[in-house]
Amino acid sequence: MTIKVLSPQLANQIAAGEVVERPASVVKELVENSLDAGATRIQIDIENGGSTLIRIRDNGIGIAKEELSLALARHATSKIATLADLDNILSLGFRGEALASISSVSRLTLTSRPATQNEAWQVYAQGRDMETTLQPASHPVGTTVEVATLFFNTPARRKFLRTDKTEFTHIDEVVRRIALAKPHIAFTLTHNGKIVRQYRSAHDRTQKLKRVAAICGDEFVQHALEIDWKHDDLHLSGWVAQPSFVRTQNDLSYCYINGRMVRDKIINHAIRQAYADFLSPDQYPAFVLFIDLNPNDVDVNVHPTKHEVRFQQQRLVHDFICQGISNALHAEQTHLYQAVETSASANDQIEETAQYEYRSNYHKPNRASAGQNIFVAPPRPLSSHSIQKSSQKAQTRPHFSLNRPAPHPSKSEQRIYATLLSNRDSVTTLPKEDKNCPARPLSSVLKALALVENKALLLQRQQQFYLLPLRQLQRLKIELSLQRESIPQQPLLIPVVFRLNAQQLAYWQQQKAFFTQIGFEFHENLAQQRITLSRVPTCLRQQNLQRCVIHLLSQALDTFLAFLTALGEGIELDTITVYADAVTLLTETEQLLNQQQSARLADLFIELDWQSYLEKM
Repeated sequence: MTIKVLSPQLANQIAAGEVVERPASVVKELVENSLDAGATRIQIDIENGGSTLIRIRDNGIGIAKEELSLALARHATSKIATLADLDNILSLGFRGEALASISSVSRLTLTSRPATQNEAWQVYAQGRDMETTLQPASHPVGTTVEVATLFFNTPARRKFLRTDKTEFTHIDEVVRRIALAKPHIAFTLTHNGKIVRQYRSAHDRTQKLKRVAAICGDEFVQHALEIDWKHDDLHLSGWVAQPSFVRTQNDLSYCYINGRMVRDKIINHAIRQAYADFLSPDQYPAFVLFIDLNPNDVDVNVHPTKHEVRFQQQRLVHDFICQGISNALHAEQTHLYQAVETSASANDQIEETAQYEYRSNYHKPNRASAGQNIFVAPPRPLSSHSIQKSSQKAQTRPHFSLNRPAPHPSKSEQRIYATLLSNRDSVTTLPKEDKNCPARPLSSVLKALALVENKALLLQRQQQFYLLPLRQLQRLKIELSLQRESIPQQPLLIPVVFRLNAQQLAYWQQQKAFFTQIGFEFHENLAQQRITLSRVPTCLRQQNLQRCVIHLLSQALDTFLAFLTALGEGIELDTITVYADAVTLLTETEQLLNQQQSARLADLFIELDWQSYLEKM
């Protein structure tokens, strides 16, 4: 067979196979054309799942009479003109294939009127012949596109259409996705003359949340964390659901690049990686994310459906998204604890370094998370009432102190304590649940016996027993790590920018030598009251760096010791649930201690008094 140039009609039908997959594909292309035309109201009428009629009406700028026929020609578009435009695409459409492809497999009527014309004109095209008929019509400013009897001339394609209900479900999902990305646009969707969806235009934050709730559900909004994460030309915004709001199927994941809905492997992998610590492989996160970046850094001309994109710096985009979501999720897990030091009584209370308010009952929808670069307001301090309430709760729990009688122990507890005291030289018998954790000597005189409620290590030195609080031990280890002569550092892939107010700038001048001493590396721009963090000590790399720095720059710290203490109060600590991990933590801390610092570890020990138990035996 000789080589021939395909006819325009055949070429359009081939293109239609890629662009027009089902009625939902037609709705997507036509609604995107309306958005590119500047429409603020879009009416979508569907009959019989779209197989009989698809009508899209908008109030956009319209199409001039002399351009109506050209609008149905292949590769005819008003959105790009030169090769350079292809590298700077911000419109949703640009190929000039949609209308030509749709009209080649349907009976298409295009009616339009721009504001510069007193009357509207209508063009009609049908099937393979693609011959257009132009006639006057009555129509307000804007455009209406009617697609009738889709696939009437391609029976094989029509045969593969599903039921009307299924096809309309796909159309509904397309409209939902577009409505999420364009909150200021009013959408109305009807099926067989009945209004199914009606999204009013949303301009302020409350109205936008109502639209998100209407599309994603109230439960998603109640569990959503708002993200606003920026770096240079990259901007990540939207909402991610708390890990507690898990999905068994991937049915609530919406992602947009410069307002265009996409399905991208790089983005999906970054999101899954951010949720890796919270979800199992058979669970899916819920999110509505908008990624804005320089159009020169992303190629949307990858596939005719424009669902796929290609990034110029894939790794940077991947880590940017992953870091933004991770910070939001980890900050939510700690609920932005506010450290409040409590004064301990000399005789009747165990010393506590800090108390925290856990804001689990804060039900205001879409609270801002740590995804934001700068926290403009610190978490509210505990009220005297909440401190008293917290103290009352603490007193209801069984605990040991040097002088206070403890609650009456159970018989099994009495046997355990008697066993502990009966061993003069070494302790090897543990509670039943800890038999797999043999007593492990840490030094010649100190032994770790058990992990107590994931909060403390039970230690023995000869015939004396102690509790070692793990959170205080974790803070001590970090402080000791930051006082070494050589502190390991790690560069940040994405530097963190801080814009300081006058007070924070004054504290920065006071503390910048302390930051340098513990391994932070900043670049100053004092003229703009801005500092940029580029390197951090390795032991703090997983911390919420924005929160740590702002926490320090919100208070006057004129000594290095006060600086370290304040840093310890602002860091996030992991809960230790494994005995071996607790022992390792103690061992590593001991290795960091020198002769002058050894007393700091002993100061954390809480001596246990068994006398009140032994008297009852």
